[in-house]
Amino acid sequence: MSTQARLGRRLIQLGAGLALYGASSALLVRAGLGLEPWNVLHQGLAERTGLTIGEVSVVVGAAVLLLWIPLRQRPGFGTVANVFVVGLAMDGTLAVVPEVRTAAVRGCLLLAGVVLNGVATGLYIAARFGPGPRDGLMTGLHRRTGRSVRLMRTAVEVAVVAGGFALGGTVGVGTLLYAVAIGPLAQFFLRAFAVPAASGGSTVVAAGTPARAILRP
Repeated sequence: MSTQARLGRRLIQLGAGLALYGASSALLVRAGLGLEPWNVLHQGLAERTGLTIGEVSVVVGAAVLLLWIPLRQRPGFGTVANVFVVGLAMDGTLAVVPEVRTAAVRGCLLLAGVVLNGVATGLYIAARFGPGPRDGLMTGLHRRTGRSVRLMRTAVEVAVVAGGFALGGTVGVGTLLYAVAIGPLAQFFLRAFAVPAASGGSTVVAAGTPARAILRP
């Protein structure tokens, strides 16, 4: 694969991955059975501010990106795109997917949202345009404190879930299912969408992005 073709594929993967991530998050909102950690916070803030959950996602993503400065993290093109595309895609999907009340439909939306989130994660991370702002926060804390990425991720996400729940965000079985399933799903789709190296003889996945920290754009 030529360099130009690889770049084109990576750009398509980035755009598709970020858009699908926002769409998957919207499906979890419509399911109403529990959101992924950061969207618990986003939903809680949306309830309090009157903004849409997508708008809150953009604002929070930009604020988190500012925290990269003292952590000496360097954003990539994908990092900046992440801030805007995910929130816009979430609001766009919520505008066309109606609220549902039937338990079976809500369960299907939950499962579809979790699986689609795994697909989206594999797409955008394998594109190798930089981690999402929230991922960079975790890896930056890891580098500055010397603590493990897993510990930093757990501490940050427990804090945002607790804060979001206190503000009115939805925590439930979907939150637990997401926590259990997203790691294996993301790992599988990272391999599936890995972009061939320039030589054509190997693949490279998210260089410089620890696999344990990729679970939120």
